[in-house]
Amino acid sequence: MLRDSEQTWTQQWVGLQATRDLADQFDDEALLLVFGKFNAGKSSFCNFLAERFAAHKRPVRYFHVEAGRIVETSEPFREGATETTSRLQGVCLGEKLVLLDTPGLHSVTPENAALTQRFTESADGVLWLTSSTSPGQVQELDELGRELHRNKPLLPVVTRSDEYDEDEVDGEIVKRLCNKSARRRALQEHDVRVRAREKLVAMGVDAALLEPPVSISVYVAREQEQTPEALADAGFGKLYAALLAIAEPALAYKRRKRAEILLHHLEENVLGRLQGDVLPLLGELDRSSQAALATLEHEQERIANAVWRGIVPTLPGLLDTYVAARDVKALCDTVSESVVEMFGREAERLLGDYVIAPEVSLARFELDDVADFDGIAVGHPGADGQVCEVAGIDFGRLHAALSNAIRECLLRLCSDAARRCRASIARLTALTRGLEEALKVHEEQLRELKRKVRSESV
Repeated sequence: MLRDSEQTWTQQWVGLQATRDLADQFDDEALLLVFGKFNAGKSSFCNFLAERFAAHKRPVRYFHVEAGRIVETSEPFREGATETTSRLQGVCLGEKLVLLDTPGLHSVTPENAALTQRFTESADGVLWLTSSTSPGQVQELDELGRELHRNKPLLPVVTRSDEYDEDEVDGEIVKRLCNKSARRRALQEHDVRVRAREKLVAMGVDAALLEPPVSISVYVAREQEQTPEALADAGFGKLYAALLAIAEPALAYKRRKRAEILLHHLEENVLGRLQGDVLPLLGELDRSSQAALATLEHEQERIANAVWRGIVPTLPGLLDTYVAARDVKALCDTVSESVVEMFGREAERLLGDYVIAPEVSLARFELDDVADFDGIAVGHPGADGQVCEVAGIDFGRLHAALSNAIRECLLRLCSDAARRCRASIARLTALTRGLEEALKVHEEQLRELKRKVRSESV
């Protein structure tokens, strides 16, 4: 698995080349990702800011990304009530600001969502557009989790901050869109800020990355004469100030971007993959090892009983085989070999997860001198006194001695097998702990490296 992962890591790093190339092409500008659901007004927002820059004789350049290349175009972004962005596109405003308008991470097509995810790495900061009809849907921030954990600043922008009002025109009551009151906007901005902050804390993201939200209405700003007062009423005075405020942390991120991209790859694709794939396996291995330890004594008993049941019934036949030669040593050697053979077979069946070759020396035994093929002497009176005659072989005594010897052999063999099994489990447990500790150490080292990179760029 690790070999396959190594190849995957390399492919993922190569796959980030397009992201690095895009970032390099805007090395002198602050890249802000315009994020929001497909109906949040991202394209309208970008187009209107471009119109304002153009009105002040500042350069405006639209572009889109095609096959990893920047393709400039004179056409503004398409606007509509449904999703209109089907590709990564952007607009350069002046000399130092670039807005990346992307297919939403909540896009209706998987391809669009994947495209957005691929290029968010390029951004130096995030503008989170959320409609005032349902402002601050903080669950949307889950999709930004990767970028926010990378310490990129976040500016919430409440769009469509307008409402219908009735007015009399030529004696008729008509409805028209107008800006929400300053009080209602302030309440919405405060609500978005509180809930966004709570969400960031819950996500483990530094809440200091959150910039104060601003509330705007592109529609009202366009419909009215675009005087400074009208633009301020539509929220754009606060927006311009907010863009200036987010520029400083965005540029700080840009200064460390190359290091950040590598850190992200190591943290998410390499270490994150190991933690996601390997740690559960290590946990399962540890649980299996503990379960194996718990059942080891029971398996010992099963092996001993199985061998005992297999060997003991053969003893009468073996005694008959060796009685003529009265060779106790040969009898013991044969029984020992049978014990080793049967023990090995049962150990393989019940302890197949371990590599255990029976220790032959533990099965060797000798019987006491009293346990042999000597006959049973029976005395009776004779003409010349007491006469002793051999009445037969004491097979009972020999059988009992062999049974005891076999029992002792099995105890030694089972004990030795269990010891080696426990040693194997202990080594496996030590390796598991070592891998877990190594992942923790590397995680801490990456965290420290990330902290150092970010502190040096401030």
